[in-house]
Amino acid sequence: MSTATLQPPKAKRRWTYEAMAAELPETNQPTELWDGEIIMSAAPRPVHQTVTANTWEVIKNHAKTRRLGQTFVSPIDVVLSANKVVQPDVVFISRAQESIVETTCIRGVPDLLVEVISEGTWRRDRVDKKALYEQFGVAEYWIIDPDSRLIEVFALVKGTYQLNARGVGSEKVSSKLLSGLKVSFAQLEG
Repeated sequence: MSTATLQPPKAKRRWTYEAMAAELPETNQPTELWDGEIIMSAAPRPVHQTVTANTWEVIKNHAKTRRLGQTFVSPIDVVLSANKVVQPDVVFISRAQESIVETTCIRGVPDLLVEVISEGTWRRDRVDKKALYEQFGVAEYWIIDPDSRLIEVFALVKGTYQLNARGVGSEKVSSKLLSGLKVSFAQLEG
């Protein structure tokens, strides 16, 4: 008969952005903070990187020529709250919001976020992040699915995302936020 004493399970550490930034080394590995829990993902596939880079370039060029704001590509920390930190694939911040861009992160709610679905991130991007971005009031959210060659643009209307545009292959979608911006998946894949 064992006389070992049962120990209560150790509580999981609940991280804050400040603790994570201070204690963990800088990395290019996708790392997010959800309710204080660190979530790390595998590096994205080449098609994901191509679509992400091309999306960033299209939005950046559109915004830059019109002096609309700044565009960033992942990995970059977007601190929505002390224990909610995401790394969207592409981030746009309007000139009116530029004060949320700090030297180490973006602290606040960007105007537009883009997620490119990777293998294993379908639910996270389509359900979890969509609900999170809606809750925090991100004005426009794009979901790009390379496997389906699909772009969906959601616009925040009275606190709820409404599908603003949907395009497959060479069908162009328009941004509600960035007037005049039209893009198709075919432009982004190559």
